[in-house]
Amino acid sequence: MAARSDDPLDVGHSAGLVVDARGTILRSTPAAESLLGRSAAELSGGRLQDLLAVPESWPALLEQRDGPVWEGRAELAPHLGGEVEFRVLPLSGEGPAGRAEEFLVLAAPQVLAAQWRQGHAFLRELFLQDRIGLAVFDNELRLVRTNTHLLPYLGVPDELYGARLGDFLQEADARAVDTRLRDVLTTGTPLVGFDIDVHTQVEPGAGRTMSISAFRLQGANGHVIGVTGLFVDVTDQKLSRLRLDVLHRATAVLSTTLSAAESAQDLADVLVPALADVAVVDVAEAVFTYDEPAPEDHGDHLLRRTAVAGAAPGGFATGTVFDVSTGGTLSDRMWSHRSEEGAEPADVLGRPHGMSTWLRARGSLLGRIRVGRGLDRPPFTGDDLDLLAETASRAALVVDNARRYARERNAAVGLQRSLLPSSTTDTAAAHTASVYLPTDTATGASGDWFDVIPLSSARVALVVGDVVGHGLRATATMARLRTAVRTLADLDLDPDELLTHLDDLVSELAIGTEDAEASFGSFGATCLYVTYDPVTRQCLAASAGHPPPALVAPDGTAAHVDLSPGPPLGVGGLPFEPVAFEAADGSVLALCTDGLITRGRPDPDEGMAALRHALSAALASGRPLEEIGPEVVGELAPRPLADDVTLLLAGVRGVAPQDHASWTLAADPSVVSDARAHVLAQLSLWGLDDLAFTTELVASELVTNSVRYAGGPIGLRLIRTSSLICEVSDVSNTQPRMRRARDTEEGGRGLFLVAQLTDRWGSRYTRSGKTIWTEQALPPGP
Repeated sequence: MAARSDDPLDVGHSAGLVVDARGTILRSTPAAESLLGRSAAELSGGRLQDLLAVPESWPALLEQRDGPVWEGRAELAPHLGGEVEFRVLPLSGEGPAGRAEEFLVLAAPQVLAAQWRQGHAFLRELFLQDRIGLAVFDNELRLVRTNTHLLPYLGVPDELYGARLGDFLQEADARAVDTRLRDVLTTGTPLVGFDIDVHTQVEPGAGRTMSISAFRLQGANGHVIGVTGLFVDVTDQKLSRLRLDVLHRATAVLSTTLSAAESAQDLADVLVPALADVAVVDVAEAVFTYDEPAPEDHGDHLLRRTAVAGAAPGGFATGTVFDVSTGGTLSDRMWSHRSEEGAEPADVLGRPHGMSTWLRARGSLLGRIRVGRGLDRPPFTGDDLDLLAETASRAALVVDNARRYARERNAAVGLQRSLLPSSTTDTAAAHTASVYLPTDTATGASGDWFDVIPLSSARVALVVGDVVGHGLRATATMARLRTAVRTLADLDLDPDELLTHLDDLVSELAIGTEDAEASFGSFGATCLYVTYDPVTRQCLAASAGHPPPALVAPDGTAAHVDLSPGPPLGVGGLPFEPVAFEAADGSVLALCTDGLITRGRPDPDEGMAALRHALSAALASGRPLEEIGPEVVGELAPRPLADDVTLLLAGVRGVAPQDHASWTLAADPSVVSDARAHVLAQLSLWGLDDLAFTTELVASELVTNSVRYAGGPIGLRLIRTSSLICEVSDVSNTQPRMRRARDTEEGGRGLFLVAQLTDRWGSRYTRSGKTIWTEQALPPGP
């Protein structure tokens, strides 16, 4: 059966009436019976004008005739079908006047005819436009009709009728498209938005990205006659999406860190392979040295190769520092070089295609980015350069922010570290090691502090404190308190007396704070102060709201000192109670902040027990304190920290009995000669005859002053440690005062001589009076 047209006025399926010249109906088709709702017998012999809604319009309808074949529109009676379009065709045979005696009138509903005309107009215009590639394939996937070149670049023939895709596309691409089209032919399921990169055989290159949609074609009888494909070139859209994706990913990675080196490497990893085959990021050396980078218009710039991604040529190792001369002009550029034999590197990147842009922010040059492509990828375009420049502008701000942050952090950390002693110290009385972990790892700032303060007579003070809060504000408060403690320690005060003075200072600081609500948060603090005398092996401790120290004996047993902490500094109103205890040679004192013992433990006693156990276990290994401290902290306070952590370990050691000697003298001028004799004899015993004259004179002057101004009893003591210490003690609370005597005065020169002959001297109050001490360096040993 022959296929029929879908034209509603087609003879094959439209309503048909055979009429004579007077309009009398002679015969009718089944479609006419259906349209008019009457049988053929009812229609036969009737007149056409009787079918009209207005029969009187028949003459006007005939006047529309403009030839033997003519078309028009008529309004039928409502019960007969409404408005129709008709077509009149003369039939063979003519009457006496030379006119046809019979006519075929074809009619169809007006709506159906209008839809058919619109569909044909749409199809015609679709094939006339050239924005969307339209191709019709037969059942063998041969091209039978197209509206324009299927692909708008070299290698597509002008005449495509009867061609297959494989005739001009590369085999793999043609096979992929044919597979999709054949699926549409077989299943009838439309293909929508299938993207594929296609390449012609003449110019493979990078190809074009086509978005293909397809649907099956069927004839009026339902037979499959082919498939229609719509081909849209979305190469530019794809490249735009890729560029936006690169920019988005670059922005994302640049916002993850404040490290210039990490940001540069992350950026290079984004650019390769999305934009290029190789990427190199150079950053101004000033970024890493915390200096101000050179202005943009400066002719010479010092850069450091910071990040490399992709297959870079040799000599591109990171860390290299080199000079770049810009001549004061900074411009972005592209390069591209091809030759018949292959690629000749046009830049040190070793790639025939490349781009370069500068990192500029706030008027300074912060580096540059260079990228390169090989011949297997197309040259860069202006859009690519714009993308690189936009990426560089964002990267420059990140690098500058990282530089500013690193500079501020370096200053903060430098200040913090300058406010703390060395992590290890070694004195005649103790060897110390410390662990200091602030919670604010970004700035290294903390409110915890510790100190190891040498005191007179070979004694040492161990201090640990904790300021409420974190950050730079707490660090500033810590610095003030640590300075105050050192100043008060220089007066050789007992721990309880020192904390009393420190408490008064904190109270004054809190009162002077403008922000009353933040006063305690700024100045509230705790402190533990412990002194150790290596001659007597006696420790004296006092606490202002701070955890007590732990003492690990030489046999490994550990216990916390039975200490009653006073109120935190700044509270006032209650005294600080000192506690004395003995520390045998080889014992280890452990002072810590509460961040070590309260980590995950609501009960401080539980934390202190854990600290004792950890110290005993670690010290049993015999390893140095520098290794034990981090091990204990790692066990008791794993990262991340909830509070600042400080641990100070002090291995104490006493002065051997043979290295010190003491005598008690009466308050009589005659004992001065005895004092000289004792000093000379002891120094001779120690082999320190080189210091005999000086020490004899010093002891004589100090004992004389005590006899004259203080009364007895008088104590004389010599201590040999890393220096020679001479002490004279009496019952007077009057501090000596050095003055320059006049020429006419007989006395007043004693302390002046002492100060001139010794390296250090001073005095301290004791519970029974005062002690004046001097220090002299020992002569070089053999």
